[in-house]
Amino acid sequence: MPHLPENLLCCPVCAAPLGLLDGAGALVCGAGHRFDAAKQGYFNLLTGRGTEFQSDTAVMVQARTDFLGAGHYAPLQAVVADLAQRHVAEPRVILDAGAGTGYYLAELERRHPGAAVLALDISKFALRRAAGILRDGVCVVWDVWRQLPVRDSGVDIILNVFAPRNPEEFHRVLNHGGVLVVVTPLPGHLAEIADDAGLLEVRPDKATAVATSLTGLFDEADSATVELSLQLSHTDIYNVALMGPAGHHLVPEDLWADLAVLPERTPASARFTVQVFRRHQDR
Repeated sequence: MPHLPENLLCCPVCAAPLGLLDGAGALVCGAGHRFDAAKQGYFNLLTGRGTEFQSDTAVMVQARTDFLGAGHYAPLQAVVADLAQRHVAEPRVILDAGAGTGYYLAELERRHPGAAVLALDISKFALRRAAGILRDGVCVVWDVWRQLPVRDSGVDIILNVFAPRNPEEFHRVLNHGGVLVVVTPLPGHLAEIADDAGLLEVRPDKATAVATSLTGLFDEADSATVELSLQLSHTDIYNVALMGPAGHHLVPEDLWADLAVLPERTPASARFTVQVFRRHQDR
């Protein structure tokens, strides 16, 4: 059953602590603001204007589910969990900011069954999937660019995998012994299929730019490069194209037709950097 430490979540209306009620069927604050779980198990805390950012669609989420489910990025999933565990051996609270379908968070939940896990994403379609694979996790529709609905210093590990980063808010909610784990693609990532799949180019200084954006709030403590040699079918390339940012602009039918001319299997190299940052102690 989903569970969270008392007072971890904050009401988006009045900022009072939110608690799980009715067997985790609702989040309620002392002022009476209530947020019922959707039938798929997630909560939507976005109020008022909601978010101006475009969320992943059902088609994009299905593509991601299928691609990750085929195991292509399983080694990356393991490295993310290994590095997080190396720096925080017994986390109490793990937050995935931009959790998507919960693929990476699920591995940390498996390794740390006593920890509370919280998945934030703006896509309700993604969180439907996350709620289905996280055994005890709480999944919340939220815009990571806004103030997070989480109390100060309440989190031990923050995951940020191919997702927007909000340095000030990450710093606020992370405790003094916690870590932020950031995953970004490296230059040359899936370059062999980039043109055919319409993938966006990765800037050459991506990892440096991530560290620079966190300067003054976080100190880099560790990092790893992950390189995977893949053999991708037409379906794999279709899915990897649609599951990322380019998926907002691609027409699935046109993409499938373009991929039909490719060989049955196409070799491709997936390249990532995983960076671990500690909360800067002077702030």
